Amino acid sequence: MALTTGLYLTNQYFPGEDPRAALEGQLAMVRAARDGGWDAVFAGHHYLGDELAHFQPLPMLARVAAESGDMTVGTGIWLLALPNPLDVAENMATLDIITGGRLIFGVGLGYRDVEYAAFGIGPRRIGRFEANLAVIRQLWSGGPVDADLPWCHLEGAHLRILPQQRPGPPVWMAANSDSAVERAARIADAWLINPHATLATITRQLDLYRAAGGVPAGNRLPAMREIFCAPDRETAVRRAAPVLGAKYRTYADWGQDKVMPDRDAFDTAYAELADQRFIVGSPADCIAALRPWLDLGVTDLVLRTHWAGMPPAHAIESIRLISEEVLPALR
Repeated sequence: MALTTGLYLTNQYFPGEDPRAALEGQLAMVRAARDGGWDAVFAGHHYLGDELAHFQPLPMLARVAAESGDMTVGTGIWLLALPNPLDVAENMATLDIITGGRLIFGVGLGYRDVEYAAFGIGPRRIGRFEANLAVIRQLWSGGPVDADLPWCHLEGAHLRILPQQRPGPPVWMAANSDSAVERAARIADAWLINPHATLATITRQLDLYRAAGGVPAGNRLPAMREIFCAPDRETAVRRAAPVLGAKYRTYADWGQDKVMPDRDAFDTAYAELADQRFIVGSPADCIAALRPWLDLGVTDLVLRTHWAGMPPAHAIESIRLISEEVLPALR
């Protein structure tokens, strides 16, 4: 199966920065990836960022679609337990049409209590997540759909705007914990491997995923990775370490590491975080660090090479080097 490469947009900037300039920087990265032959572009989903302002992915990706040519467009990930499934089904069907049937519907449970509290949702999140996904898929089928949930009531509902892809966009599910990995094998089209876990952790979890029925023949195994490429390792570390380290301190403040397996902790020194997790260096360094992921069976690399506080020009140079020197060696 041919390797595909996607750009994961940071989609974030610091409060007080010019939001229009931040948006233009993100779009410039999309154009650089498009012109470099990348296959896809993804954007994530958060509310109430506090330390970081976050563009919402639905309007952002609709705007990105005007710049991305024939690239696939994906949510990476959509917090599926929060909204009403009817709203999501119609919006994602619309986005699939806008992109010409090139949408990947990346979903996840999320981990931030502040987001759940804002939507008035209690601790029983997994059941809500699974019910929402089931309703969305039923609606995409063309109906009729009945649903009697505390947050969604449908009687013989038919979705009149259907996604261009039939029966619907592929569902990639992000999963951190062992139980979530097994859930992805059970209800999703692919497990979207998170960028936070080490190679050792994912190697162990991949056995769980396959034992639970994931990755049948011909299916995809996408993986998100943090990567920054510069002409030499010293320059790459100098440019990436401060902003990438700050990003993971924010993750620690948000409690992301509390849902990670194998006691992974993010409130630690950059060098410890980087081990088996970050890919930062020269093109040769990046090639060497990515090869073990391909050996693991990864078919789709979703690469983030920009973080809040980094000049877009640095990220664009990283995209160029990955396009011209790293990807040809891997493909």
